[in-house]
Amino acid sequence: MKIIKADNYSELCRTAAKIIIEKVTHADKINLGLATGSTPIGLYCFLVDDHLRNHTSYHHVKTFNLDEYVGLHPVDRNSYHYYMREHLFHHLDLLPENIYLPNGISLDLDAECEQYESLIVNQGGIELQLLGLGRNGHIGFNEPGTSFQSKTHVVALDNSTRKANSRFFDSIEQVPQHAITMGMETIFSSKEILLLVSGEGKAGALQRLLEGEILEEFPASILKKHPNITVIADNAAIGSNVHRDGSTFLVACDPESRQ
Repeated sequence: MKIIKADNYSELCRTAAKIIIEKVTHADKINLGLATGSTPIGLYCFLVDDHLRNHTSYHHVKTFNLDEYVGLHPVDRNSYHYYMREHLFHHLDLLPENIYLPNGISLDLDAECEQYESLIVNQGGIELQLLGLGRNGHIGFNEPGTSFQSKTHVVALDNSTRKANSRFFDSIEQVPQHAITMGMETIFSSKEILLLVSGEGKAGALQRLLEGEILEEFPASILKKHPNITVIADNAAIGSNVHRDGSTFLVACDPESRQ
């Protein structure tokens, strides 16, 4: 596990964007796994800015989102379909037929999960998966207790997750109670993982990820076994609790990422 320390959120996003842009630029084709929430917004802004300034093309890119709420129509402002269109898809030259998200309003959610899982496999899997870190250790919407062998599935959202996400809704009562999410095995099968961690509120989760045991009660802990994972964390998230050990090392951001 490689850890890149960023001074602040902006530097974190700029550094992550640089990694993704380099992958996109040098690949003939590439499958990106994308995430939502507060943390990736700055990253997506840098990707859009680079596309406008440097004309980086995404014609050869296929995107697969981690999750979607159950019961929200794609045009709902709180759906992840809407989020991705507003923050990224509408601003890049991605081909519409290369954009994939789970269908949260499917009449057969189990079939939707199986179809989405098969889609990822049949398209060759995820080359680079973007992740955030939940305070309770969830990744995607895989809540504590989710099996490490899980594939794409419907999950009942933990109350702490619904409370954290209620800031995007008018009230917690409006936050859906279920979501479709890539499973732990689905995520772990990605060839490369980029985990973004920002803010003091995530410091405890990051410390547990780096120093705690690998347990299904803390889903993100399985990432310690992934052969190609980079964590980018800002000073607020790292705090004074990150220690160097045999599997983890701390490096500063590339100075070019500050420019």
